[in-house]
Amino acid sequence: MHVYTFDEETGGLLLTDTEAQMSKEPRPVYAEEMNILGFDSRWHYENQNDVPYLWAEAGNYFYRGKKIAVVKGGSLYEKPALEFVEDDGLPQGETLLPVDLKRMSEKNFELMENLRQATIKRIYNYWRRYQNRLDCFHVAFSGGKDSVVLLDLVKHTLPKASFIVVFGDTHMEFPDTYKIVDEVEKQCKAEGIGFYRAASKMLPDETWKLFGPPSRNLRWCCSVHKAAPQTLKIREILNKPDFVGADFVGVRAQESVKRSGYDVENVGMKQRGQLSHNSILEWSSAEIWLYIFMYGLPINETYKKGNSRAGCLLCPMTNGRADFFRNYAYPDELKKFTNYISANVADENIDSYITNGGWVNRKTGRDLKNPVTDYREEIFGNYFYITVTAPKTDWREWIKTLGEVPFPYEVHEAEDKSVVAKVKAVYDKTPAMKIFKSVFHKAAACVGCGVCESNCRHGAISFKDGLHIDEKKCVHCLQCHNIEMGCIRYNSARFFISEGYVMKSINNLGDHAPLTSWLKNFFAEPEKFFEDNQLGKNQLVYFKRFLFDAELADRKSKNATEFTELVKKIGWDTATAWGLILVNLVYNNPQMRWYVENFSVGERISRKVVEERLQAVEVSAKDSKSIVKAFGRLCETPLGTELNFGTTTSDGKNLSMLKRTKAKIDDGRVILYALYKFAEASDGWYQFNLSRLMSDSDSAGVSPSKLFGLEREEMQQFLNGLSANYPDFISVTFTHDLEKISLVAEKTSQDVLNLFNR
Repeated sequence: MHVYTFDEETGGLLLTDTEAQMSKEPRPVYAEEMNILGFDSRWHYENQNDVPYLWAEAGNYFYRGKKIAVVKGGSLYEKPALEFVEDDGLPQGETLLPVDLKRMSEKNFELMENLRQATIKRIYNYWRRYQNRLDCFHVAFSGGKDSVVLLDLVKHTLPKASFIVVFGDTHMEFPDTYKIVDEVEKQCKAEGIGFYRAASKMLPDETWKLFGPPSRNLRWCCSVHKAAPQTLKIREILNKPDFVGADFVGVRAQESVKRSGYDVENVGMKQRGQLSHNSILEWSSAEIWLYIFMYGLPINETYKKGNSRAGCLLCPMTNGRADFFRNYAYPDELKKFTNYISANVADENIDSYITNGGWVNRKTGRDLKNPVTDYREEIFGNYFYITVTAPKTDWREWIKTLGEVPFPYEVHEAEDKSVVAKVKAVYDKTPAMKIFKSVFHKAAACVGCGVCESNCRHGAISFKDGLHIDEKKCVHCLQCHNIEMGCIRYNSARFFISEGYVMKSINNLGDHAPLTSWLKNFFAEPEKFFEDNQLGKNQLVYFKRFLFDAELADRKSKNATEFTELVKKIGWDTATAWGLILVNLVYNNPQMRWYVENFSVGERISRKVVEERLQAVEVSAKDSKSIVKAFGRLCETPLGTELNFGTTTSDGKNLSMLKRTKAKIDDGRVILYALYKFAEASDGWYQFNLSRLMSDSDSAGVSPSKLFGLEREEMQQFLNGLSANYPDFISVTFTHDLEKISLVAEKTSQDVLNLFNR
């Protein structure tokens, strides 16, 4: 990836010999986007969309090397505000010239050709290495700029009959995407390249009703509408359910923080057991666009309408300005999806729910008009009961996938077809019970979406004439259960109703969350603090509660603990110390746990929205204001300033926006401590996979990934490092289909703390 500059001569981009560590991801800007924003009110330009005039970096617009405008704000129904840069040196009324694409291509030819040849070599060497070991190679085509470039590179590298192209049709794509897909399909067929379209048998109007709107926490759409259909399509093409293939994917590191951690070659990242090659991982968008213009590749018209990406029409991973351009370009098509939300979500302020992103943050089926309510768990005496009142599929089929269940159980069916499973309560929370519950999650919610079927590489699952598990083919690998909560629909639409449940008070800090000065004085002389402190009566009461929950003071003796001494030794105001303190707080303090479980990392939430969320779970208006205020005070302590737990902004008088941020973890032992706390809270569940750590919604504990806001790749790096450095505590395996994390059951979280004293 090269550093680029804006070229005044051509109006385009100019690469340099310097390698870049990051890119601002420039994109070309055409007349159509300029007209939408209002550039025509200041300058003249021909109203054509064949050649761009400007370049944009996020919300900044450049003309021939000069920054001339900035856009701010914007939402689904609100146009972003355009602000002109007054000292740009470009007089009002000037006529803008389009980019000289031919000259720009000439000036960048040598560097781009070197990049092209290096990428072609990388693709070819990969293919040569695996050509006799895999069943197929395929290019994952989306219709976006990256996949257009990727396909062109593969076409110029490999024999035409050695790969196929698969377009994953979600039926939620931009209308212009289908135009370019039609064009590319026609080209491929003319060149003798197999081109296929893969789509779920279920359409969005059905899935959005059954699963609820997709959200940042419940991205069922990717599995149901993209990954599963592509796997099933390739099986159909090859007539081989256990095929092993490699897909060429147009992922680029600069697109997101998550993707920046990807490797060029991966096993099982997109689909378990399959290989993937991120051929253009190190390319920037500058190089992508230069390649497109240099070789005359087709351009998805959606980019000319202000959209920086081509994807689904209404996606929970976008917001603000991106939503506006999508809605402006395709209002009728996008309206279908907002109607799906209106039709399937029970919210009095549905318009606000849509425009302010309420659907984006959905975590369960609580907001849905038709959630999954047919599943219930109860404990009476010595027995644990699972009740499914209206089964969608037969539990007897799903139970076949488990092989031998390691504990006795009974299942009774009533005349009304409801099913009740009975197990001794002692087996609840064991690893085997999780899979056992999964059987009944599937029974309660399965609609044959295809995800379980695609996970099974042995062809044992069929929905041709209703659900059927072929026991001769099933090897009990449990991959059909390696889905969040065992069933992707159950996970997305579940709604527990527990009679007599009373939520614990979560306003545990009142209006007196700790200040840094209190903490400094406490750690200076913890044994004398309660005698000599200058705090008011209520301040002291709440500060004691904080210290007790942080395990910095003993509830009975009121004395400082051994943990306090450890924190002092580490440095009470360091990220490492506060990582350990946060773990204790989350397990002991309902208010801290509420923050972690209800604030998605990176999400900016208004004070009003937070208060509404609290009041929705029966917290009083007064207490909700205190909980918001406490978050702000906590962020001013080392919890926020050193560990990076969160940030806030103010409107001058009160907090206006709250944001939980990814924690800064300097020492892997903090993660190890959180892992043991997680296992201990889950009744000694010391073995699990990474997927379980990334989604702990069925656990009594809180996984380190949720607690600290870590991505999957970051967790895997920490786990590998811990396994290498502390083999007496943890071992991990990440190879092919195997994903196993094992803690040593004889060790405890206290033993992990003792590591800091070595």
